[in-house]
Amino acid sequence: MTTATLQRNDRLVETLQDILGKDQVITDQAEREFFSADVYTAGKTVAAIVRPKDKAGIGKAVAAASRAGYAVVGRGGGMSYTKGYPQNREDSICIDVGALNRIVEVNENDMYITVEAGVTWKQIYDALKPKGLRLPFFGTFSGMRATVGGGLSQGALFMGTARYGQAADIVLGIEVIAADGSVIRTGQGAFRNAKPFYRTYGPDLTGLFLHDGGAFGIKVQASFKLIKMPAASGFASFVFPGGAAGAVAALSDIARSGAAEDAYVFDPESTDKNLASPDIVQDMKTLAGVVTGQSSWMKGLIEGTKLVLAGRSFAKEGMHSVHCVCAGRSEAAVEADLEIIRKIAARHKGEEIPNSIPKAVRADPFKPLNGVIGANGDRWAALNAKVPHSQAPALIAACEAVLTRYKPQMDALKISVSRLNIAIDTHSYSYEPVLHWYDSWLPVHSRIPEPSYLAKIKDPGPNPKATALVEEIRTELCKVFADFGASSNQIGKTYPYWDNLDGNTQKLLKAIKQHVDPDGQFNPGVLGLK
Repeated sequence: MTTATLQRNDRLVETLQDILGKDQVITDQAEREFFSADVYTAGKTVAAIVRPKDKAGIGKAVAAASRAGYAVVGRGGGMSYTKGYPQNREDSICIDVGALNRIVEVNENDMYITVEAGVTWKQIYDALKPKGLRLPFFGTFSGMRATVGGGLSQGALFMGTARYGQAADIVLGIEVIAADGSVIRTGQGAFRNAKPFYRTYGPDLTGLFLHDGGAFGIKVQASFKLIKMPAASGFASFVFPGGAAGAVAALSDIARSGAAEDAYVFDPESTDKNLASPDIVQDMKTLAGVVTGQSSWMKGLIEGTKLVLAGRSFAKEGMHSVHCVCAGRSEAAVEADLEIIRKIAARHKGEEIPNSIPKAVRADPFKPLNGVIGANGDRWAALNAKVPHSQAPALIAACEAVLTRYKPQMDALKISVSRLNIAIDTHSYSYEPVLHWYDSWLPVHSRIPEPSYLAKIKDPGPNPKATALVEEIRTELCKVFADFGASSNQIGKTYPYWDNLDGNTQKLLKAIKQHVDPDGQFNPGVLGLK
């Protein structure tokens, strides 16, 4: 970094400190490196991290950085693996929304909740549970750390997704800071004298800012619809012989039936990895969650006993498995949904097995993020393609052909792959290949997991050849996704979003970008924007 660049950074830091106070502007080298890398890759080290304590502070910081010609990138929980916020420019600042962590309103009469962008999915779940309420979609695997702002920018999904869709499907309105520091409000909350209870009075302006990777501004607040906490829940798991085809077909049929809140497929590698950790402390927490999470203590004890008896050895070697969660207003309603799922599984030659996996996931939905690094110290990075159910088998076959072609090289460099398939509402199939390999850890890998977990594993050291091959394979898979016209979560700087967009739609997108960010300073390169 040149002397002139250092001096320019110092001037901006001084300006930001004058505006916000020194405690809200972070320049420590280790912190800046941590905030400049995601789960997959490290970018240029940002000049500073700004952590305003309120929305007004974010507006002032964004305006000051924009005037100084700096790139501005928002960051939530930091769980991106698609280069979502790592920067290609040194003259950039990171806006950390973590201090905007207040639940503004829980309106039990009108059934909505308003939260600041740094609130986590776990925080919302914990706040609503005593009131007997819940978000319809209620969080991601990383929900202990992942934030509302990041989830709406990237495409959060999983808990409740098979019935209710993604975070984007339950949001009612948002507040966004534009490049000049002004606040843009969407949904009914943008109108005078109105509550934020509704989304589409006129054009759906909320949708313009969803899944944008922070290209259109910094999200600072959001409102979501609420539902009553289901009174009963049930679980089912099945294995399918003969490869993935039966499990894939069954997942699509389960999705179309609407019977499940969660429905997903693990391949054998995913099952092995999910059962690999020998963390007895976490096992006991999960068991406690199973016991207390049932509609009665007796049922809880029975279900907890089943979990213990099933242990970790229930899965049949080499088989794909489907896991489902049902939830409803009564035990009878849940049992009726489970019966639908059992009949679907039977049609596809599925064999029911102990439901330990979905039961354990729901018993403790927001576990510590030890899994950010593998149980053997390996790194991982996922990709995601969403297609209509009719296209899922062909998409999977095309991706598997790519992976087969690379298998000799992968084996030589100890690169493996696991796969997660997820049902999204009734209409969408999500295929997610996850590459696992050994290379030096990034800052997130050393900082996020619990110390007790890290004590059992070690950084494997540099392996640039493996990481280069992982990047090459990811690029090839993204080309396949594009050939199928697939949608993807966490677009970041990984997927060829812009290049595959219809020309007239490109013009509209560019016009929106020009309005909210005329100099292109919000997260340059995200979405492939030029």
